Amino acid sequence: MQVWRVLVVEDDPAMREFFVASVSRCAGLQLVGAVGSVSEARAWLDDDDHMVDVLLTDLGLPDGSGLEVIRHATRLHPRCEPLVISLFGDEDNVLASIEAGALGYIHKDSAPDDIAQTILEMKDGASPISPMIARKVLAKYTSSRRVAEPAPERPAPARPAADGPLLSPREQEVLTLIARGFSYAEIARLQSVSVHTVQTHIKNLYSKLSVHSKNEAVFEASRLGLLQSRV
Repeated sequence: MQVWRVLVVEDDPAMREFFVASVSRCAGLQLVGAVGSVSEARAWLDDDDHMVDVLLTDLGLPDGSGLEVIRHATRLHPRCEPLVISLFGDEDNVLASIEAGALGYIHKDSAPDDIAQTILEMKDGASPISPMIARKVLAKYTSSRRVAEPAPERPAPARPAADGPLLSPREQEVLTLIARGFSYAEIARLQSVSVHTVQTHIKNLYSKLSVHSKNEAVFEASRLGLLQSRV
């Protein structure tokens, strides 16, 4: 059976003992170290005789950030998979941890009773993350996309040829009647044509104005000055 080697980095003695006990009880995990600071973690990782598969680390350490430990561990042990358990739940710390190489982020307020099971799930391909943290990450991602992706621009309406108007005389007449509130049937009767013919004119002027409704057609025509002298 595969046994994963775990290094615990936690400065709070009670919490560190909690993690140590959980890992030690699990047959699929081997506790290889438990330290309480960045300097101790770096010294442990720098020892060529030490190997680690899972780094379980806090972020708020007395002499620095757990991010330093994550970067150092993944640099020296590329196959090491970091799991953060921290009181920090802000987006900046969460995203920084993920960028540094963390595969999971558990908030201490929602830490599972059996952290060993969470580690095993991570080694099996999962990315454990507290619901509260996941919500914040999604909110941050959604907000970033809204800023990064401008709203889609409406296609510019077709421009008339240099020697002619944008709309044909009949299309202009139909547009004017639409703007005055006439129905398709009323326009057909006024112009002595079929409703199908009116619909064809409307389809053409919609295409030329790059719109999809009567209201949009009237708005765009007004913006272009096509109705100023007619409505």
